[in-house]
Amino acid sequence: MFALVDCDAFFCNCERLFREDLRHRPVIVLSNNDGCAISRTREAKELGIEMGAPYFQIRELCQKNNVAVFSSNFSLYTNISARITTTLRRMVPQIEVYSVDEAFLDLTGLNNLEQFGRLIRKTIQEHIGMPVSVGIGPTKVLCKAACFLAKKDLSRGGVVSLETPEMQDQVLAAMPVEKIWGIAKGRGTKLWLAGIKTAKDFRDYKNDQHIQAILTKVGRQIQDELRGIVSFPLCERSEKKKEIMSSRTFGRAVFDKRALMESLATHASEVAQELRAQKSVCVGVSIYLRSEYDGHSAQWHFQTPTNNTFKIIKGALRCLEMIYIYGIEYQKSGVSVFSLQDENEHTLGLFETCDSARERTLMQTMDRINLREGNRILVSMSCGVDNREWRMKRQFKSPRYTTSWEELPKCL
Repeated sequence: MFALVDCDAFFCNCERLFREDLRHRPVIVLSNNDGCAISRTREAKELGIEMGAPYFQIRELCQKNNVAVFSSNFSLYTNISARITTTLRRMVPQIEVYSVDEAFLDLTGLNNLEQFGRLIRKTIQEHIGMPVSVGIGPTKVLCKAACFLAKKDLSRGGVVSLETPEMQDQVLAAMPVEKIWGIAKGRGTKLWLAGIKTAKDFRDYKNDQHIQAILTKVGRQIQDELRGIVSFPLCERSEKKKEIMSSRTFGRAVFDKRALMESLATHASEVAQELRAQKSVCVGVSIYLRSEYDGHSAQWHFQTPTNNTFKIIKGALRCLEMIYIYGIEYQKSGVSVFSLQDENEHTLGLFETCDSARERTLMQTMDRINLREGNRILVSMSCGVDNREWRMKRQFKSPRYTTSWEELPKCL
């Protein structure tokens, strides 16, 4: 048996944790550069605010209905997510962190699963203050279906268990086929054309070859999961990424080469830190610049694979020299690293040595300080100090309550 713990309107409720006045007020969180609504509380949904709605279109609606609007504060969100994960690890032996606001748990061998689900919900509420929904079932897809009902039907107290076939039939019969995990609207339309309208119809459809023709092998696996056959086992350790990228649209157009260099150095620092976090090295670095009309990219290959921040920054800035055009109005920049290898099993260059012990110690020290004191506390000077020219538009950003000494909440 598995359980899915899904945080309700996660970004919005992270903002509510430190603002008691927002407890019953509609709240939305916007995407990068305050573009679109990416998280909404139930109260905001009732006002008709759609997921992905551009803020300029709903600004008047928000002002009229006293909606609390926030820019994305990912330092806060990832820290709260880590605290929830730590709490869950104390309660179960095996956990798979699926996303920043979702985790699958292994409940094999436990009794009274619905009661245990309520204990999980109560514990996270008491320790973190975050409301969650818990779906329980014999497969991941059935857990998702249970969580769908737990969020939709408030009378169930945020916990739904699909342990019995009767309960599975009841829930799947009321669930539209496009709401199944992994189906979505496009695939759901194909199933509707085949006469499959609910999750129960999909589960009971006998022509397996037809399903595979419409949805490929993954669709057949989803169907098996609805039948109680495990096709997606719990994976406690996620696979290493094969490519890592960091990119952002500028808050305003950038002409200055120095500002572009600072943005690329910042992106390079972020991908290097993520490389070290998964114990990988990269063979090369690529940069991307986008203007109003087109985009330009360039690559730099290292003789010996590396995850050294300063070497990756140097490679990114060499790429900039290849493609920078004076007078162009740039709107976005990005850095990616490719051909990733394990840091302990990679090919050495013939004319270049690998990072020295001193360089590796420096990188580890930087990571420890940034992890403890807050991201970007210690960076290369090439990342700049102010970044006003190119940083994202974040007009409604809340304080980093849990990751910055200067922004800790104060009791008066």
